[in-house]
Amino acid sequence: MIIVHHLGISQSDRIVWLCEELALPYELKRYDRDPKTRLAPATYRVLTPFGTSPVITDGDLVLGESAAIIEYIIHIHGGGRLAIPPGEPGYADYLYWFHFANGSLMPSAMIDMIAGDNPAFGALHARLNRAYDQIEARLAKVSYLAGDSFTAADIITLFPLTTMRVFVPRDLEPYPHIRAYLQRIGHRPAFQRAMAKADPGFTVPLV
Repeated sequence: MIIVHHLGISQSDRIVWLCEELALPYELKRYDRDPKTRLAPATYRVLTPFGTSPVITDGDLVLGESAAIIEYIIHIHGGGRLAIPPGEPGYADYLYWFHFANGSLMPSAMIDMIAGDNPAFGALHARLNRAYDQIEARLAKVSYLAGDSFTAADIITLFPLTTMRVFVPRDLEPYPHIRAYLQRIGHRPAFQRAMAKADPGFTVPLV
């Protein structure tokens, strides 16, 4: 059985949510952050060489990195559900948005968090603005990032649009289509179950 090693209020929310969407059996093992540093405890950091969240174990397999875990679960345990295979309509859109989340959006948000008001980081600040603008433009045309159907591209993208804003505050007033998208996601029963299990008491900022 898959064991999701979940660090509280972290990107491993994605993996709990994925398992709920696919209705897969899994065990949730929660780890609390260090109360002083807010970092992962030592017991979590030793799970993988890089020591970051998320991590799953599946038998003898230990696997980190959100995108790798999502692809592994979808194709090994999920029968390919929530992915768009090569040759199908929307495949290129799915592939792009699936990798945009951690390839462009998350690094831009992290830079924004570290840079603060330092004017030397002006060009880097602009990257996050462009990322939000691009997502807004996409969601003005379609209901979900890969098209009209919900996919894993939405699962991997939600964290930087929601929980990441706890660490890097951002006003979503200029982004009506992103706000509507987050409301659609927030009404998904599997998302609600995942958040209740992974981070009880934490309110995911969906507006």
